[in-house]
Amino acid sequence: MSDAVLFDAREDGIAILTINRPDTRNALSREVREGLFAAWDRFERDPALRVAILTGSGEKAFCAGGDLKEMVERQLQVPPRDMFPMLYDNIQVSKPTIAAVNGVAFAGGWMIAQGCDLCVASTAAKFAITEVKVGRGSPWAAPLIHMIPQRIMMEIILTGKPITAQRAYEIGLVNRIAEPAALMDTAIELAKEILDGAPLSVKAGRETVMLATEMGRSAALQAARAAHEYTYCSDDAKEGPSAFAEKRKPQWKGR
Repeated sequence: MSDAVLFDAREDGIAILTINRPDTRNALSREVREGLFAAWDRFERDPALRVAILTGSGEKAFCAGGDLKEMVERQLQVPPRDMFPMLYDNIQVSKPTIAAVNGVAFAGGWMIAQGCDLCVASTAAKFAITEVKVGRGSPWAAPLIHMIPQRIMMEIILTGKPITAQRAYEIGLVNRIAEPAALMDTAIELAKEILDGAPLSVKAGRETVMLATEMGRSAALQAARAAHEYTYCSDDAKEGPSAFAEKRKPQWKGR
């Protein structure tokens, strides 16, 4: 694992991925991109890890976006699909992910935060899709329409102006806001709330949300029933009601 992206595999099943280039505002340089690809792969392959938190080093930036200097040097036009690490596009994970946005999340920084399932933001965080300011594009923003209203999305993309963490929370882009010093504690608290749930139920529930964004109502209902079948037939489906009846904490097996 490159020191450009730090990987902390906690004993409680939470993985913390940290972009570690604060001197460049954690921009998506080649080493950062390669580090993120490797970190997400490690998270997905480790059965002991159930939730991942993605954050950035320092207080100023979660991620300031792509490395514009590198783009000029490469004379980059349309970025190839495998260039930037994008969850739900060229990276597939089957477990929940949380963005802990500690500062600016601009352009590619918004992109990688948007790709996470949930988002916790510092009160000092700012979000912006700034590509119109530098003559670039934001095709990756297309799925944003499933998260925020159309007119708000239009304004954000066409103006390139930043929005505050509070505004991001108001429009539904952010789940929780915390003071800067409490950001990671808040993200870990959210991750632990997920860990309290039965692993198979969490997995099927996450899949249901994504199915619903891809399909119409009837198709999504049918696909979701299939996604939950294994969950209903699992040992945990018996353990949950038993633990409730016996007034004790469930002992999940994930099977």
